[in-house]
Amino acid sequence: MKSKIRCAWCEKDDLYRNYHDNEWGTPIFDDKKLFEFLILETFQAGLSWYTVLAKRENFRKAFDGFDVKKVANFDEVKVQILMNNAGIIRNQLKIRATITNAIHFIEIQKEFGSFSTYIWNFVDGTPIINNFKSLSEIPATTKLSDEISKDLKKRGFKFVGSTVVYAHMQATGMVNDHLVDCWRRNPNY
Repeated sequence: MKSKIRCAWCEKDDLYRNYHDNEWGTPIFDDKKLFEFLILETFQAGLSWYTVLAKRENFRKAFDGFDVKKVANFDEVKVQILMNNAGIIRNQLKIRATITNAIHFIEIQKEFGSFSTYIWNFVDGTPIINNFKSLSEIPATTKLSDEISKDLKKRGFKFVGSTVVYAHMQATGMVNDHLVDCWRRNPNY
């Protein structure tokens, strides 16, 4: 039986392969899931995605199942609890940014009806399908991620630089950066 051809970045272990095969690049329109990836990408800034992925379940517990309303109401006591949680990345700036981002996420939901409507409007509701043949071709940022980053920052979001935004776009399927020979590249998998 021939094994599946995957994007080379995910061949480290089963955790990475499972994430690649079942999540990465799949269009997500659910606000809770979009918020989850926003939290995870925020904590990933400056670190490897694998580090965050390995701690994902700890993040889920620490951030109340990624419930945006609960996170928006985290207080100083909760910040200190998170700072003492060895199961997550204990970066006070990122923890505080996540709380701030939750507040602004809710504001976007009120303005647009959902965060999904807001974020997917940047691509007219349709994923951008790229045709990369090698990992070296995949950009860290694009003009579009620059634009989204600028808009999020204008709305008060933190830790949403263009690289973080592009990673979020990849994770949530706004862009399909599976390599052309990857079995997951076909949007109709």
